[in-house]
Amino acid sequence: MDAQQVLDQIKEIPAMPNVIVKALGIIKDDTSGTKELSEIMAYDQALTSQVLKLVNSAYYGFAQEITSVGKALALLGMTQTRNIIIAVAMKPMLTSQGGRDMWKHSLRCAVACEYLADKTGVVDAGDAFTIGFLHDIGKILLNIVDTMLYQKVRTSVKNGMDIIEAENELFETNHADMGFLLAKKWKLSVLLANCIKYHHDPLSSSMPQVSTLAYVANKISHDEPDVFDEALVKEQLGLDVTTLMQYRDKIEEKTNVLFASLNAG
Repeated sequence: MDAQQVLDQIKEIPAMPNVIVKALGIIKDDTSGTKELSEIMAYDQALTSQVLKLVNSAYYGFAQEITSVGKALALLGMTQTRNIIIAVAMKPMLTSQGGRDMWKHSLRCAVACEYLADKTGVVDAGDAFTIGFLHDIGKILLNIVDTMLYQKVRTSVKNGMDIIEAENELFETNHADMGFLLAKKWKLSVLLANCIKYHHDPLSSSMPQVSTLAYVANKISHDEPDVFDEALVKEQLGLDVTTLMQYRDKIEEKTNVLFASLNAG
């Protein structure tokens, strides 16, 4: 059984939250701007409240309090606004299918990707945030297919088994391949879909540098950092272990601020 056959078992494949679809459409449209973004957000008071809470947090560190969505969007810009919308609007789906741990890991990996992209310049930092945040969306699908079976995957991983091996053994596919199919269904960019598919196997990607960014961001974003291929990361990103661990401390600080703000709503 391959990923497509597993996907075909799911009667109701999760749809991307409507506000994200609209936001991505506006951002892709060169004739649209922050005015159009603020208009779609005006229909979602919970989202508006979260965005204002986050923009006033220490994560962004603006000097004065921001009280209007229009002002917030003007200060943040389109890409940062998109990232906040995705992080807020995806929260219910991630927490319902993966719990608080998956939600926090996604945020941590998003911040890690953004931070490492800023340091290495291999991809736009704003795009990197989205890559990091959505890298594990395939886990949502496997959890929907068989929640109890996916719990066995989690147990195997806690006992030291590689997650891709555990998923392949129990599901005959894995979250990277499933995530790639969901990314295509959601009409995400080729860059994003590619990184989702290859974040455990970056050298198989046609975009190995960015996929390595996602790979190592994922590895250092667990509570206890996973072992990673140091030679690969050095070759593709020019980063050594010592530097990465120093970055990880900064990433953890930024993540805690972001998580505290988003988790409060």
